[in-house]
Formats: sequence, C-alpha cells, structure tokens
Amino acid sequence: MQKITPCLWFDDQTEKAVTFYTSVFADSRLIQLQRYPDDPPPGLMEGMQGKLLNANFELEGQRFMALDGGPIFKFNPSISFFVHCGTKEQVDSFWEAFSEGGEALMPLAEYPFNPRYGWIQDRFGISWQLILAPAAQKIVPSLLFVGDQAGHAEQAIELYTRVFGGTSIGDISRYGPGQEPDQEGTIAHASFELENQMFAAMDSAQRHEFGFNEAVSFYVECETQQEVDQYWEALSAVPEAEQCGWLKDKYGVSWQIVPVQLGEMLSDPDPEKSGPVMDVMLQMKKFDIAALEAAYEGG
Repeated sequence: MQKITPCLWFDDQTEKAVTFYTSVFADSRLIQLQRYPDDPPPGLMEGMQGKLLNANFELEGQRFMALDGGPIFKFNPSISFFVHCGTKEQVDSFWEAFSEGGEALMPLAEYPFNPRYGWIQDRFGISWQLILAPAAQKIVPSLLFVGDQAGHAEQAIELYTRVFGGTSIGDISRYGPGQEPDQEGTIAHASFELENQMFAAMDSAQRHEFGFNEAVSFYVECETQQEVDQYWEALSAVPEAEQCGWLKDKYGVSWQIVPVQLGEMLSDPDPEKSGPVMDVMLQMKKFDIAALEAAYEGG
C-alpha cells in the first residue's frame, strides 16, 4: 500500500482537475469522492457545504488526493511533479496536454542534462517537469528549496529519511564553483526514497516569489496512535499550523498525519455514525484515534 500520498488543494476545481488528469495519464482512475456535509456544525466549514472534502484517484497506478479548500493557498513551483517518459513522443504528448491554458516555466527543448525536457504549469496551477528518462515510478514529487530554505535540501532529505521507513538516498548532483548565487556543494538535484516511494529535491538561491505552502501536502496514513504520535513529534515545527491532522515541518513542507480508521469511519453511509466523527475531527489538531472511535460509536 502507498504510505505517502500527494494531496492537492484546489479552490473549487477539484472535479474538473481530477477528470483532466485521469484523462491525460494512463492506468488512471477515480477511486472516491467525499463531500462536506450540507448541514455543518455551527461555526465550522462556513461556505464549504457540498464541496469536496477529498477526492482519491490514481495516475499511472500511483495514488493522489485532492480537495476543495477555498482560495487560501495557491499552487506554485516549489512542489512539482517529474513525469518520467520513455520516448520523446510521450514527453511531447504531455507537453501538448498541459500547454492548453498552461504556462511554460522552462521551454520544451534539449538541455545538457537531458535530450527532451520541459517544465510547465498547467491550467489548474500544478507544475510538471517532463523528462525523457524512463523509471519504474513514472510520477515523482519534487521539492524546490528557495528563499530562506535555499541550501537546506540535504538537511531535509536527512530528516525525512530518518523519520520514515523504506528509505534510501540516490544520485546527488551538486552546484560547483561559479554557479552563484547557488552555493557550491548545495543540491542541484537529488533523488531519495521514503516508504519505497521516489522523491526529488533541489536547492535554488535564485530570486523566487514563492515558497512551500499547503497547496501541496503529503498525506501519511497511520495504523496506530503510536505511529501518529511518532510522525507528529518528529515533523511538526510550526504550532500555529497544526489543525485537523495537518502540520508543517521546519522547512515549511506540509504533511497530513491521519489514522487509516478515520477514512473508514467518515465513509460510513450512516450519518449517525460518520457525522459525529466529522464534528470531532474538525476540532482536533493531532488526531486521537480513541476519541474518534468514541464519536463513531456514539460515546
């Protein structure tokens, strides 16, 4: 089972975006749509009635999540997704699909590091790095450390590979002398594994008007309260960002630490069971499995 799932925060375009992505990528499917209740508890979720609490879907056999969260957070290139392609024709096909209403960040061309590469932001704001480099995992999340976080990519990789299991650090390319403003020795590109899933990281000391935010987070599914507690203690570094299972680490990357039992309870078709769980969940910071189960059972 995929342990870490990228989660995409849209305003109110989740269904359109999921339909688009599942049409572009092969081996893709919509798994589930779950909406906010029409009668939310007082003071909570005002204006969210009927919007998507989450959408679960697969692209190239990899699981993703998405939600309608409102206009608070906007996508930017600090977290993008490499798409590893086996042929130039595949690269070009993805580029054509994402170009409609999108914006090129690096033109589709031959580069010293790859014969067919382009970086593009699609019509919904998600950034994709299309590259001629076949890989077992076709879509790879990539973290770009900029601004105050530039130069911290290696520290972040070390933290994440300590916290999670199924880890390894792959190839690392570093900036050399004369590549200012990037500091010599910082990471131009690195690959690493968390829970046997591939990730990438890069530093950039160039001027960027963006940084990590909650628009792209990583959803971590936990089996036990001990597991929830361990991830929470190891990763949470911004107390004011703690809400409803969400946390922010010391580098600004957002994570959702969620017990697997929560999804099972919220998907119960009986509103007398799922409704109280929703009410309790929305008032928590770190999830308490026992309290959620008590709400589910009517305790």
